Formats: sequence, C-alpha cells, structure tokens
Amino acid sequence: MINVKRMAGVFSELVQMDSVSQEEAIIADRLTLILESLGAEVFRDRAGERAGGNAGNIVARFSGNVGVSPMLLCAHMDTVEPGRGVKPFYEDGIFKSAGDTILGADDKSAIAILIEVLTVLKESHLSHGPLDVVLTVCEEIGLLGAKYLDMNLVTARFGYALDGSDTEGIITRAPAANRLEFKIHGKDAHAGAAPEKGINAILLAAKAISQLEIGRIDQETTCNIGIIEGGNAVNVVPKLVAIKGEVRSHDPAKLDLVTGTMISCFQKVVDEYPEGEDNLPGLDVAVIQEFPRTHIPEDDLVVTLAGKAAKTLGRSLKTKISGGGSDANVFFEKGIMVGVLGTGMRDMHTVRESVSIEDMAKTGELLLEIIKLHGEGL
Repeated sequence: MINVKRMAGVFSELVQMDSVSQEEAIIADRLTLILESLGAEVFRDRAGERAGGNAGNIVARFSGNVGVSPMLLCAHMDTVEPGRGVKPFYEDGIFKSAGDTILGADDKSAIAILIEVLTVLKESHLSHGPLDVVLTVCEEIGLLGAKYLDMNLVTARFGYALDGSDTEGIITRAPAANRLEFKIHGKDAHAGAAPEKGINAILLAAKAISQLEIGRIDQETTCNIGIIEGGNAVNVVPKLVAIKGEVRSHDPAKLDLVTGTMISCFQKVVDEYPEGEDNLPGLDVAVIQEFPRTHIPEDDLVVTLAGKAAKTLGRSLKTKISGGGSDANVFFEKGIMVGVLGTGMRDMHTVRESVSIEDMAKTGELLLEIIKLHGEGL
C-alpha cells in the first residue's frame, strides 16, 4: 500500500528545504499545508520563540474513525550543519547528497514516511483511531522543541518517534544526560618575562581533566570532555579557560555520582593551588540537564503493539538500548510512552549520510500495521 515513488518525491522535496536548527520556518509552512490537505487540524506553538528560532512545533490532529485511545507520531524538522543547499541524488534505491552537505534523512526520512502513511490512511479510507502528529523544532540542539512543546495540544499518552536507524528494532531505553560547564579563573602575566606572576588556568584544567575517567565508565554510563576554550596568545599566561563536557547514564544514581566526581576533581585542583590575589584561582560550575532517561517496560503497549505488527508482517522487532537521546526522552518524563523506530538512515550528521527507500517503505508498512492493529483494539 505504500507508494514508494510518491514517498521518494516527498522526501526529495523536503531535503532540499533548508531547515537547520532554529531556521525551520520554510519547511514548517510547507508541512502545515500538506497536513491540512490530509484533513488534520493543525496547530503551531511558540516553542521557537523560547528556543531562539523562527518557527514553533507543529501538532496535527487527525480525529480518526474508531473509538480507541489517541496515538502520538513524532519526528523532528531540523537538521544539523552542513545542511544548506542539499542536492539529493538517487541511485540503486539509495538517497545520498552531493557529498558536501548532509542529506537530511535525519529526520526528513521520518517526515516523508509519516506523510505517506497519512496519505494511505486517507485515500484507502482505512479505519484508525485518533492521531497526534508532532513535528518538533530544534531537536538537534538539545531537544528544545520537545522541551518547550505546548503539551495542552497533545492528547495521546503513547506512541512512536521515527528517529532511529534500525528498521527491525524499537528503542525502549535511552540514558539521561547532564551537560557540565566549567570556567577556571586564573591570572594573566607575560609568559616570558614574569610567568611566576600568573596563574595558568589551562594548566589547572589539564590537571583536573587528567584525573577524570573519560569514555565508557560501565555498560550504563559514559563521560566526555568535548570542548576546551582558553587563552589568547602563546606569550600570555591564560587567565581563563572554559571546559564543556557531559555525563550520560541509564541509572540516575550513577549519573549523579559521575557528575559529582567531575565537579570534585575541578574543585580540588583549584582549592589545592595556593591562593593568590583577588581570591584566585576561582571556579564556576554549571550543570544543565540535557534530557531525562527513557525506560519503557517490555510489556508496555508501545512494545507489544509494535511487536504484533511486525509479526503480522512476518518480521521480527527487537527492543533496543540506545546511548543517545531523542524527543522520546522528553515525552517519557511527561508521562508519555514513546518508542523510537528506525527509518534506515545511515551515517547521520556526516556528508556520507544515506537512506534506502526500501527501508523507508518497510517502516511505513510497519507503522500502518501498528495503526491498523490499534484501531482494532489489539
């Protein structure tokens, strides 16, 4: 029932619309028209204003014709850089870019799939329950669209986000993450004439970082330092350095423990340095929750319904654990169970990104079967 040629055409159109994070207005306007043409009642919230962007989230409600609980279907409209001027190429069933930009399959393959599924529902007059289609902004820069989503527009308490790779898996567990930002304040001085008069902030940062356990801490927990910024000349003792890192864990206690350990390492290095003038060196610390964890039980409706749909199609669908976050994490915190399905996209966030139209069709077929079974009360 999935019209592959039609879906490919929609995907090709979407990826050629620039929609890097905070600049989703053009694609949001186009998608609003498409969703309205399919019979949805479409709302646009003001999340973009809070996220510093030019467009809000889209919530499209399809009333359905069966008296079952509403289902949420989610994807995000924004892409990462380099995502401007995308030129898609299609060969042997695979979409790629020209090689100097991303493709935008993350997450426009998902949007194209959703549009095709909704089109099939309409043209085939298939029975289905109410659907809340949520298309978010600014997912790639901290799930901001989902965080700022006007939840009064959402009626569903379960559903699916299309934002993964594996077409034979459903992500039910994903970690929580903390972003940590440190600023070490030292004292500047001439590095050749009077280095002893300075306090080298970069040196203090290096000592603290050397004491950290970076990388995979255990099967549930990771830690990383990703950005170091400091100094303005090689002949000046640097007076300020900024360090940014993160901790992720499926276990809230471990998340807190590693976060605390990182802070303690930096504080100890600063405290052990002989205090100079103006109470230097000094340390500023900020901890920001990037996203909460997702932990959906194996017997939850989200899992069992998708599993039945896959089985009906003669496929298998395994529950998966992810090391990354998605809009599903935010929905989980708000009490909405959202499993993450894959679209077949590969090498996301790189100029080598690609997606198979066959994989997209497989996900569309699975989603149609999920919607059908839910409408039958299964």
